[in-house]
Amino acid sequence: MTASTGLIDVTAIAAEALDALDRGRAIAPFSSRLRHLDLDAAYRVTAEVRRMREARGEVPVGRKIGFTNRGIWDEYNVREPIWGHVYHHTIHDLIESGEAFSLAGLAEPRIEPEIMFGLATAPSPGMDEHALLDCIDWVAHGYEIVQSIFPGWRFSAPDTVAAFGLHGALLIGSRHSIAERAGDFVHSLSNFEIRLERDGAVADRGRAANVLGGPLSALRHLVDLLARDRINPPLAAGEIVTTGTLTRALPVAAGETWTTAIDALPWALRVRFT
Repeated sequence: MTASTGLIDVTAIAAEALDALDRGRAIAPFSSRLRHLDLDAAYRVTAEVRRMREARGEVPVGRKIGFTNRGIWDEYNVREPIWGHVYHHTIHDLIESGEAFSLAGLAEPRIEPEIMFGLATAPSPGMDEHALLDCIDWVAHGYEIVQSIFPGWRFSAPDTVAAFGLHGALLIGSRHSIAERAGDFVHSLSNFEIRLERDGAVADRGRAANVLGGPLSALRHLVDLLARDRINPPLAAGEIVTTGTLTRALPVAAGETWTTAIDALPWALRVRFT
């Protein structure tokens, strides 16, 4: 089956992106070769990539939101958030793994400390943060490991969408029930500060407001964005959503240990890369 939109063959793009991912090879950005590739076409690629990955046994289990942190837009030459699917084999429980993770097979990996939600029910467009909290089962701090199949992290926004939202892996820390502290989470999830360290030295600092005003605001943005999407499905109960990096996305290497501490929440976390 071949899918196309205008002058863009989304099936060919999806196949090339997946081949690059599987082989661990870098390719020239699609936008440098296909001047008609825009975000609408790129999200059609997203749907085709999902179809291809499901056909080979991969199971989509959630979404990642990228570029919610406006502070890094100039660095990556983007001007709006994007999203991509995460799959069962890219999700890892960081505590069960002994706080270790192998970077093998990832292309130019970078670390992003994030807040993640597990959905109990499907959220609806237009919900405020209190209503969104009612849709959430648990919240966790963790790391998304992002990667780029485009050399040197040079791309356009449509390239990132076509390339799985730059998703590599999701390392989830302890999951905390929303019901236990529902009254506190609206405030605390919008007002914390975070410190990111590499081998004991501060690498960057961030705050909740960096991600579109806070992780719940980032979730609301995704819900509203998907409501306008005619191709890709809305969020569903049971999905995991990670809401974007609270700091800059920084390169990581085997042998390094990275830690985070959040001032308003007792959610210190560590990962050792192998």
